Amino acid sequence: MHFLSEDLDTYVVNHSENEPELLQQLTRETYQKILQPRMLSGHYQGRVLSMISKLINPKTILEIGTYTGYSALCLAEGMQKEGELHTIDINEELVDFQRKYFDKSEFGAQIHQHLGNALDIIPTLNKTYDLVFIDADKENYSAYFELIIERLNPGGIILSDNVLWSGKILDTSFKKDDTSTPALIAYNTLLKNDPCVETVLLPIRDGLTISRKK
Repeated sequence: MHFLSEDLDTYVVNHSENEPELLQQLTRETYQKILQPRMLSGHYQGRVLSMISKLINPKTILEIGTYTGYSALCLAEGMQKEGELHTIDINEELVDFQRKYFDKSEFGAQIHQHLGNALDIIPTLNKTYDLVFIDADKENYSAYFELIIERLNPGGIILSDNVLWSGKILDTSFKKDDTSTPALIAYNTLLKNDPCVETVLLPIRDGLTISRKK
């Protein structure tokens, strides 16, 4: 979904930070070898994630939904030197691909991969977080929030991706087999109304919400 004309969108990207070479390589290989490469955060959103992380300077980061590791590397750019990033994905076939690029970066030793269902894994980590990025199965966004909010440090940030869902969140006549759209509508309402957080929804790419724990 595009909120700006193609020319304006190009201008925005061209006047934002350049994409690091390692992430360019990751993007190329993802498009060459991995299904659904559009799931990448990509250059512009990646620089947004990097900037937010640098502003927060988190010691602990949790990512739900790793894919090929692009967003994890962007978030790691703002992490403290002694910090750590835990990223969870359910796709076993992507683990080695992710690790290759994590180890090529300066953050390899600080990035910890977890394979499996995030709803099962998060309670076992016994950690609190300064920054959380949710970019996994949309049906469980609200469940992830309920798990995370007690583990989020005061002033901590939750970033939620795809919250505009290509504009489908405006369509109340979604198909019966469409479970993602109503789940995201419910999640957006939850973030707006939950007294524990203050939230701003940004029309960046497919929608990115910033929620700060009070």
